[in-house]
Amino acid sequence: MKPFELKSTFVVVDSTLSCSPVEVGPALYQELDDRFSGFRQCLLVAEYSFDRDWPTWEMHPAGDEILYLLSGRAELRLWVNGETRTIPFDRPGATVVIPRGTWHTAHIQGECRILFITPGEGTINAAEPGEGKG
Repeated sequence: MKPFELKSTFVVVDSTLSCSPVEVGPALYQELDDRFSGFRQCLLVAEYSFDRDWPTWEMHPAGDEILYLLSGRAELRLWVNGETRTIPFDRPGATVVIPRGTWHTAHIQGECRILFITPGEGTINAAEPGEGKG
């Protein structure tokens, strides 16, 4: 096996704990749904770079999500019991576990890179917490 960059080839960990590299492309999420049965009992390991705020809030009903800051700074916002809680995400190596079912978004401060370990099944994105469908 040859090394690859996680920013251009994500890894899916399936229910048997087997890993499948998946090249990032325009139809990535549809491909993940198709290849991995709606992403049931799978984790996505991915690296994303950001230079602006996330455009939506998101929520993962299938499990907790792990965020690991590789570089830069951000401010995470979680919607908990009808209130926004702010978490500084401001030093490389900082790690946050977003609990299952918690709406969250990020405000980016400059540029940053984040490693995600995401339970993708049923993920919902919305303009505001509590809206939208998976």
